[in-house]
Amino acid sequence: MPGALKQIGIGIAGDAEKVIAGIPDFAGRCGVVCYCRPGTLAGISLPENVSVIEHVQPEQALVGDLAAGTIAAAVRGTLPANSTLKALKNAMGVDHLERIALLETARGRKFLLAPVGVDEGWTIEEKTELIRKGQAIAKKFGLPEKVGVLSGGRLGDIGRHQRVDTSITDAQVVAELTGATHCEILIEDAVETCGLIIAPDGISGNLIFRTLVFLGAGHGHGAPVVNISRIFVDSSRASPNYTNALLLAASLLE
Repeated sequence: MPGALKQIGIGIAGDAEKVIAGIPDFAGRCGVVCYCRPGTLAGISLPENVSVIEHVQPEQALVGDLAAGTIAAAVRGTLPANSTLKALKNAMGVDHLERIALLETARGRKFLLAPVGVDEGWTIEEKTELIRKGQAIAKKFGLPEKVGVLSGGRLGDIGRHQRVDTSITDAQVVAELTGATHCEILIEDAVETCGLIIAPDGISGNLIFRTLVFLGAGHGHGAPVVNISRIFVDSSRASPNYTNALLLAASLLE
């Protein structure tokens, strides 16, 4: 229908009230379709432009509608990570997922971080591709386009360990190829000016994410999957709300 709102799906398992509470702040950008098990939203008042699809396997329904184009984008919400991401990989025909996370420090500084999956971003080629895709997301979300590439130490640490040396060399090459800045190991400085930060590898990126969100009073606002043809924003149950995850999905649609 001409002029109809695009629909973004969001999954709901636990914390239903928290998911629904974030939708009014997103109102007007797109319609929202909530995917959940039967009875999950019983007794909860829904905002305008919100519809509900109940299914015994809501993750399958969400991913299936995304793949079919029934919804324009999807947010995992509070659906289980393992089953939802497995369904997404199967539906999109990929053997792994590449994500770029939108994070917020305890002081309110937002930035994108990649890689955040332990099997992601291990090569120079993978890092340069994450930068290319991440800069586009940063621009759409109003973050600085400057990119900071981290390594396992300062330049003065060269010679202390082979893995440190390799991480520094790789970071310098990535910075030269992409026009990014090699920030050495100084993530505390990089976050002040960079909209996108590239960790040395997927393990360290995952540790940065988990330390900030689960130990450091920061927040994770969603992580777009960037190696599939549809828009899917992964999300954490530690999110204070899901407004920014929905905004991320909407921004990627524009």
